[in-house]
Amino acid sequence: MRRLIPTGDPARPVEFTEDAQPVPADGEVLVRVEAFAPNRGETFLLERPKPGLLPGKDVAGLVVQAAADGSGPPIGTRVVGHPPLGGWAEYVAVPTHSLAVLPDGIDAVRAAALPLAGITALRLLRAAGSLAGRRVLLTGASGGVGHYVTELAAAAGAEVTVVTATAARGERLRRLGAAEVVHEVAAARGPFDVVLESTGGPALPVALSRLAPGGLLVWFGQASRTPATLDFFDFFSGPEGASIRHFHYAGAPYADDLDTLVRLVGAGRLHPEIDRVEDWERTAGTLVDLRERRIRGKAVLTTGLTPSRASAPAEATDRAADQATDPATDRATDQAADLATDWAPAPAADLVAGVAR
Repeated sequence: MRRLIPTGDPARPVEFTEDAQPVPADGEVLVRVEAFAPNRGETFLLERPKPGLLPGKDVAGLVVQAAADGSGPPIGTRVVGHPPLGGWAEYVAVPTHSLAVLPDGIDAVRAAALPLAGITALRLLRAAGSLAGRRVLLTGASGGVGHYVTELAAAAGAEVTVVTATAARGERLRRLGAAEVVHEVAAARGPFDVVLESTGGPALPVALSRLAPGGLLVWFGQASRTPATLDFFDFFSGPEGASIRHFHYAGAPYADDLDTLVRLVGAGRLHPEIDRVEDWERTAGTLVDLRERRIRGKAVLTTGLTPSRASAPAEATDRAADQATDPATDRATDQAADLATDWAPAPAADLVAGVAR
């Protein structure tokens, strides 16, 4: 199969290589990746990649091998997943505790934009506590996390002020529910009950100064890549008694949060902000643009593969036959049989054409 791996070259961060299909553990399904979404943090890892780094944590696609332990969805199920690594490939093994089933109304592109940014937004807002009637300041708001946080916080009853680099980026956030848009933290009119801070550097102490006495600042990123410096005495000029909480989203299982995100999108209550959709042949350039902040919200890469355009995993046909002997799995049998039919090996020229599309 084809996989993207790091090059260590900032101008061309990834390149294609041939690799063996992953072998899922007992509690994992094998997913044929239809779309994946890189995150800006991943672009930083690519600058000095560790040996063996296999990037890719946000994927959507089709289950082509069910979990050996019986957990998770059957063959033929469309899913969105958050694997620990390896998602920028034709196939990826995803733990069943880190995926959600997709309804027909949500395509792979929108689904791929959900996992890391969406999970972060959900968990960040839980960390902030009840938001109804509270004033919230969100820095670095024009990325994937910021769009989700803005929409969810506004829907929860918060009065949200967002900080963005440009007016154009702010307009979309207004439509998602932002009460005010400013272009530098110093322009935000406090005091705020909650500050959600993701830039670090000199912006963090300014954001802290806008906090009400006894308020909460949740520090969930350092996009500026610059350490912050705080002065004890600055707290006396406004945010006396304030709390600063360090936040990191990570911690499986992710299935419940992915189910929540899928449900909200399906109900029209959450709208992934996707600025760019590209064939994965253009992944390297997209990563550069994401790193340099030339993309608003999310970028999604599509593999271009369909079941008839890729070779079947070795166990797909075997599993279809095994399931067909179990009368309790009529639906799974039908899906597996259809899948096994579609997984006819394609000539090499057709496979290349399918990927390049």
